[in-house]
Amino acid sequence: MHPIGSGRRVFGVVGFKNNGKTTLVVRLLGHLVARGWRVSTIKHAHHTVDIDQPGKDSFRHRQAGASEVVLATARRWALVHELADEPEPTLDELLAKMAPVDLVLVEGFKRFSQPKIEVHRRERGTPLLAREDPTILAVASDEPIPGLAVPLFDLDDIEAIAAFVTTHAVPG
Repeated sequence: MHPIGSGRRVFGVVGFKNNGKTTLVVRLLGHLVARGWRVSTIKHAHHTVDIDQPGKDSFRHRQAGASEVVLATARRWALVHELADEPEPTLDELLAKMAPVDLVLVEGFKRFSQPKIEVHRRERGTPLLAREDPTILAVASDEPIPGLAVPLFDLDDIEAIAAFVTTHAVPG
């Protein structure tokens, strides 16, 4: 499996909390990167997350009122943008800020229109989003799901899931 065409493609991974979204994203990343894909991710969180640590200089910059702080090292850099009274950015706005890659895996963002796969675990007992959301094109689960109108993948079949994701990802 190799990157197809030019331009970034987008595919989402959704599901209820603690169903294994991050685990699936991490496994897909490893699989695709090992096959030569350049992959980035966007992770949506419903709660306040502070990636900057209290007491650190960059945190103090933000606390003093900086609109944006870039933290740069010899190995990586990060941009922290304070929204203040601005609305949460849309997925399209976030994608526009990212460097070009072959594929962006989007974790969360259930309400956005990119194609998605739902992660479902038997022990969580959560309802299936795929039954109500036409943008969910497949389900990855640890149990059989009778009457499902979309393809069902075993959570451990990363090769098949990756093939499905890369085939159904859309330009973004």
